[in-house]
Amino acid sequence: DEERDQSWQRDWLRNAVATQLLLKNMAPKVTTELLAQLRKAMRNSKYVQESIQAYIVPSGDAHQSEYIAPCDCRRAFISGFDGSAGTAIVTEQHAALWTDGRYFLQAAQQMDSNWTLMKIGIKTTPTQEDWLVSVLPEGSKVGVDPLIIAADQWKTISKALKSAGHCLVPVEENLIDAVWTDRPQRPCRPLMPLGLSYTGISWQKKVAALRAKMAERKASWFIVTALDEVAWLFNLRGSDVEYNPVFFAYAIVGMDTIRLFISGDRMTDSNIKLHLQLNSDPPAEEKIQVEPYNCMLATLQTICAGLAPKEKVWISEKASHALINTIPKAHRVLTPYTPICLAKAVKNTTETEGMKRAHVKDAVALCELFNWLEKEVPKGTVTELIASDKAQEFRSQQEDFVDLSFATISGTGPNGAIIHYKPTPETNRMLSVNEIFLLDSGAQYKDGTTDVTRTMHFGTPSAYEKECYTHVLKGHIAVSSAVFPNGTKGHLLDSFARSALWESGLDYLHGTGHGVGAFLNVHEDPCGISYKTFADEPLEAGMIISDEPGYYEDGSFGIRIENVVLVVRAETKYNFKDRGSLTFDPITLVPIQTKIINFALLTQKECEWVNSYHLKCREVVGPELEKQGRLEALQWLIRETEPIAKAH
Repeated sequence: DEERDQSWQRDWLRNAVATQLLLKNMAPKVTTELLAQLRKAMRNSKYVQESIQAYIVPSGDAHQSEYIAPCDCRRAFISGFDGSAGTAIVTEQHAALWTDGRYFLQAAQQMDSNWTLMKIGIKTTPTQEDWLVSVLPEGSKVGVDPLIIAADQWKTISKALKSAGHCLVPVEENLIDAVWTDRPQRPCRPLMPLGLSYTGISWQKKVAALRAKMAERKASWFIVTALDEVAWLFNLRGSDVEYNPVFFAYAIVGMDTIRLFISGDRMTDSNIKLHLQLNSDPPAEEKIQVEPYNCMLATLQTICAGLAPKEKVWISEKASHALINTIPKAHRVLTPYTPICLAKAVKNTTETEGMKRAHVKDAVALCELFNWLEKEVPKGTVTELIASDKAQEFRSQQEDFVDLSFATISGTGPNGAIIHYKPTPETNRMLSVNEIFLLDSGAQYKDGTTDVTRTMHFGTPSAYEKECYTHVLKGHIAVSSAVFPNGTKGHLLDSFARSALWESGLDYLHGTGHGVGAFLNVHEDPCGISYKTFADEPLEAGMIISDEPGYYEDGSFGIRIENVVLVVRAETKYNFKDRGSLTFDPITLVPIQTKIINFALLTQKECEWVNSYHLKCREVVGPELEKQGRLEALQWLIRETEPIAKAH
């Protein structure tokens, strides 16, 4: 015991130093001078016809992407906060930033005293519109780049400002770009064509299916604005945005024309020419006209100028205000999700098999990693960054590995409580046998995208840690084993994940699940499981989503258990109104650490779920570990998947 006390004291000292460094590292960005320059630009006739009293800086790019290229990180540049979600607004006197519960801690640490943090989801937090109305002088003009703001956001803000006597105005030249002297170039990296063995369906058939949907809606034109939709439609992948295999492009599909707007010389690659039939003489309706990326808006204006009275142009209502506003109101077809988005979400057999293969490879890498960590952590030499790098090293040994699917979240102790924490050399904490370690990581393989979180303890967890972990596990199992009627939307399942936590007065401030792309974006519309009401589409067999409840004790630890699951048909005793039922089949196959479970809190059914899940891990991943000659990791897998029994 004395030895354990000493070890605990050593860890405590080491981590106290690490915590100090964490706070020092998160030294906020000094924005005084930048804000002064931006406010000057807001009055400069070179950029604005009349002075504007406020400027809105959204998170996204011109494609409303969640993950963006460095040249589009404008909100991070002006505010210092670099989380994936948030909106900054700068007025002559104030600067405020809105973000959600995943980022409260991070935003507070990264922003200086010029900024006010607006916590979305907290009752007392005003909306952006209400706040603007409360701080602006009478008759103010609020500016925003119309290519960056989504049309639905524009509509909401514009309406609220108008009713209070202000107005929202488009500022064509981005004011952040005007003050960002060393802004990086827009990436233009080579493309990768994907064959039928990965996609299961040719791009020509995808275009034909899109045109059939256009005919149903009586639309002559369809505008493809989301980067993952362009990539999926043409069976191409790129690497213009870190972790997301997409490339900067737009497309306009007519009933017998296809235009692809893309820059650089990447279309000169012979494989790409062959894939897109650029050198051959395909049927007219399959011929692709390649045009420069920056010509998209002008081409759309030309098309709209020549529309016949009843012609319609179909575009996502999430597209930018600039694009939607170009289409005359009478000719617009707007939908929250495009037919491409809906088709992409329901994976075909080839994509599903690919996703399963990718998750087996991922499980092999993680069995190697956790086996390695169990040996190394007690030596006191493994930091969060070393663990993160090691995970990437093991994954990169797998066939068809391309990249990670997001920045690895490798957090021990208090860092694990920062929901989207990313270790840096300064915050880098030592893993120890006295703390919970949370690892949320994933990869892009040519045959699929992975995203998995496991929470581990390399020593003896406390009773409280076990209790919290078990509540999270119960929630995870409740979602994973849920049986629900066809037509159910994911948000109805959110409270399944929270019920056990709620009973103990606990909760977590993030959604429970998101759609996952097939070698595409790790966060994919239109389905998800969240307490936030959003226009999610009903779950359908073939959709792939994550199941990831958690619990975070600020300053102490974080717990999350995440699997990627496939929506499958469920066999039920009865079939009310012939609706049919669905359930989930886990495709992530990594053992869930049983050492942290308080078995007394599990029901018999939950114990059976854990055992059957672990049996599947053993039966599917075991042979692959053996085949790859990773015998030590195989022994680890066998140990970690021993059946559990309910404590009486």
